[in-house]
Amino acid sequence: MISARWKDNSVYTALSIYLIIGARSEALCITMEAITGESAVFKSRAAWWKGGIMEFSWKIIIDAGVISAALLFATFLRSKWRFLQRFMVPNALTAGFILLPVYNYLMPALGYEVHRLGDLVYHLLNISFIAMALRSRPVVDKKEKHRSVWAMSTVTLSQYGFQALIGLLLTWVLFSTVSPGLNPAFGLTLPLGFALGPGQAYAIGKGWEAMGFEGAGSVGLTMAALGFLWSCLVGVGLVNYGVRKGYLRKESMEALKDRSMRTGIVQKGTEKPVGMRSTTDLEAVDPLSLHAAAVAFTYILSYLLLLGLGKLLSFLGPSGTELARNLWGINFIFSAVTAMAVRLVIDKVKIGHILDDDALSRLSGFAVDYMVTGALAAISLVFVGKYWLPILVVSTAGGIIATVMVPWWSSRIFKDHRYERMIMLFGVSTGTLSTGLALLRILDPEFKTKVSSDYMLSSGLSFILAIPFILSINLPAKAGELGDLTLFWNMVLLSCGYLVYCIAAFAFIARGRSLARPLKSWLDQ
Repeated sequence: MISARWKDNSVYTALSIYLIIGARSEALCITMEAITGESAVFKSRAAWWKGGIMEFSWKIIIDAGVISAALLFATFLRSKWRFLQRFMVPNALTAGFILLPVYNYLMPALGYEVHRLGDLVYHLLNISFIAMALRSRPVVDKKEKHRSVWAMSTVTLSQYGFQALIGLLLTWVLFSTVSPGLNPAFGLTLPLGFALGPGQAYAIGKGWEAMGFEGAGSVGLTMAALGFLWSCLVGVGLVNYGVRKGYLRKESMEALKDRSMRTGIVQKGTEKPVGMRSTTDLEAVDPLSLHAAAVAFTYILSYLLLLGLGKLLSFLGPSGTELARNLWGINFIFSAVTAMAVRLVIDKVKIGHILDDDALSRLSGFAVDYMVTGALAAISLVFVGKYWLPILVVSTAGGIIATVMVPWWSSRIFKDHRYERMIMLFGVSTGTLSTGLALLRILDPEFKTKVSSDYMLSSGLSFILAIPFILSINLPAKAGELGDLTLFWNMVLLSCGYLVYCIAAFAFIARGRSLARPLKSWLDQ
């Protein structure tokens, strides 16, 4: 009788021969089964190969390749098409719309599953936050720093309140009149898609699908895509408006005059800007590898943090488990907080010189570009057709609210870099951090102002203040599941509570400027 060890080794020996000679005959399998009795083991390993090609998972490579091809084509279009140059449409936005029909029609026809594209969007959002939060902190006056951070948090939260309230009330009107089957949670896809972003809208929306909201994940992504459109078209319009009115700083005006800003390509014969600086000896490790490793390591730490919080919250029963599940949808906040803690430790042990801010900006920009493209490509046009009227009504109302209120508040609550802060907050309020940074890059290409770092700091405060909102995010969906609108109206009241807080904070920070010339959309310095 053949020993178990010999049989196991014989399997691998025969498998090696099979891989080397590319054998295709079933006789080898029959022979091995007779010798070892391990046909299942052998066949499972032999199944790795079909036609002499090892079957690794190519899913992420295919998605990355398709997105890359679209980005390259979009870059070509931006360099040639005056419409894209005039409105300075980010290449990622163009690439996303190019891929929208590809992932909705072509890829499914080829038998390719596209549902995991939302996962890619989710992770890239978190990575972009980590890369930015790992940058060094600018030295500023502490009093002004704290005031600016609080002010950015206030404007951000005000859009949570405005968008949630408007979205919920419009949803009530719609399901009471022309859309009787509309889920009560539909209105919250507005703040999820606009103020939070595609990753959060997709993650929380998928949870709502289990409560009876069909296609909630795709609706959330659609809202995010429409937010991207508002952010791009209206955001660029606001930039041009600031140019005409003279609201921009001298440095921002000089950046806009650069032709490469319009075409998106550094012109031939001109000096190429330095994208990043080496902090390591290339013989030891490539500097880009070091920075990517720092970002990936931090992401693992944030994953472990959320995993631990989930375990602790599970002891609170079903409500704790539900909260833990919702926290994964806002992982970008935990990622940013974890990155800030890592940066604090790095600075404490005095090794901050090994990280280059420009290199981290390149990694963040990479994640933002691929995330925006992937988010648009992941939208399901089937559900867009089903919910087209509510989507149009709610998204239009949300876009108007952001266009009116963000400039009005920003011109009164901030003292420095007012237009840059407004542009970023408008992008964040209509399309999340990715579009906020994309718009800010128009005015501040290298993120040399403290606007982006102040926003990163404000995100931690915003998260703490948004805990009641997060705890209650499922109330309208539960109302639809139970057929009782009491929980729906509780969420409406909570949205009003956020607005009351934000208005009070705005009045305290802006003081005498809070009601100055109230009918003027932008208050001069």
